[in-house]
Amino acid sequence: MTEEKPAPKSTDAPKPTDAPKPTGVPKPEIKGKIPDNRDKRPDNRDRRPDNRGRPDNRGGERRFRDRGPLRWGIAYIYASYNNTIIHITDITGCETITKCSGGMVVKADRLESSPTAAMTAAKKAAETAKERGINAIHVKIRSRGGHNGPTNPGPGAQAAVRALARMGLKIGIIEDTTPIPHDGCRKKGGKRGRRV
Repeated sequence: MTEEKPAPKSTDAPKPTDAPKPTGVPKPEIKGKIPDNRDKRPDNRDRRPDNRGRPDNRGGERRFRDRGPLRWGIAYIYASYNNTIIHITDITGCETITKCSGGMVVKADRLESSPTAAMTAAKKAAETAKERGINAIHVKIRSRGGHNGPTNPGPGAQAAVRALARMGLKIGIIEDTTPIPHDGCRKKGGKRGRRV
């Protein structure tokens, strides 16, 4: 048996340096050196990309605020055209945690239903709720309703919800619980209606 010798390798194979050069518009030559100050910043070495792949401008890794376990409560907001009442309970609705109203934070009667009074009342209620461990709330907004009352909430409802959110409480479900009659008592105003 005769052993076959391997064929000699051809030297015609292209070398890595002989790779074809990209065609297109040649880059213009820049005369002089462009100063690059990015490497001279002292916090540049501490920059690490955050979860989204962007560098963190504060140096180091991005820290997300950890609220811990959520403890839910319910905020009942009664917003009429005369007052705004914020009543925060536990998740069952049985135990009152705190209660505050527009009339408790302003002196003039005409300002009780204003958005400013509602914001102040909501801030006070939120502070007390946070002290007692509530950090997330479901919101139930109610106006007067009924067969004679207005069914749309007063001016303090929106302001109260915003103030609760700004105080750091996580907002869950926002629900309208205004009582609406499904037929019932005859409306006031008589046969010919209210004459203005």
